[in-house]
Amino acid sequence: MGAMKPTISNIFGLDQSHLTQVPGCGNATRYLVFPAFDDFTLLRETLAEHGVQLAIASSYRSFQQQQLIWNEKFNGNRAVFDADGLPLDMSSLDDVEKVFAILRWSALPGASRHHWGSDLDIYDLAALPQGYQLKLIPAEYQSNGPFSLLGDLLDQHFAVGDFCGFYRPYMDKLSAVANEPWHISHRASAQQSMSILTKSALQQLVENSDIAGKAAVLERFDEIWQRFVAID
Repeated sequence: MGAMKPTISNIFGLDQSHLTQVPGCGNATRYLVFPAFDDFTLLRETLAEHGVQLAIASSYRSFQQQQLIWNEKFNGNRAVFDADGLPLDMSSLDDVEKVFAILRWSALPGASRHHWGSDLDIYDLAALPQGYQLKLIPAEYQSNGPFSLLGDLLDQHFAVGDFCGFYRPYMDKLSAVANEPWHISHRASAQQSMSILTKSALQQLVENSDIAGKAAVLERFDEIWQRFVAID
């Protein structure tokens, strides 16, 4: 399995030629960039020794998929949550407020780390209660949550550094993105992608897109870049 340097189209989620399919995901189809795939295999094997059946809730996501999520949230057709995980009344917010409310939990299309193939949302399939609908909220990974064992193991390993080449980009960071204990990133692959992504290229992509609330995004683009995109 060979690695290739991603292009700006890969980074924006417009082309998935840099990815490989991850086996063992049931009926779901999941993709990761090649170096992340190798380390994910090691991560899955390591956690299996502790009784965790590591599963992927989300990995690669295209620009079109991210734009659909964004637009549904902006237009009030999908729930948007506050910092405590409670639903917000989007009809009471102006366009700029809507943009920043969405950014707390969902990336701007073109700026999602899920485009890169280096990032994924994980859970413990062995601990998933029958009939339970996965929510991806912090409480699921904390005490008494169904994935508390996985959360504890990740906490222990990440407290001393990277774990099988992965780290948590949205935990204990100086960014405005909410803490996501389920979101892990393959550091080497993510750093390579971040080195290719530029502010001007992303701004041009947004200008040429059908992103809902585009005027508000462009009005506050510098702030969005600093607080939600340009993080390690």
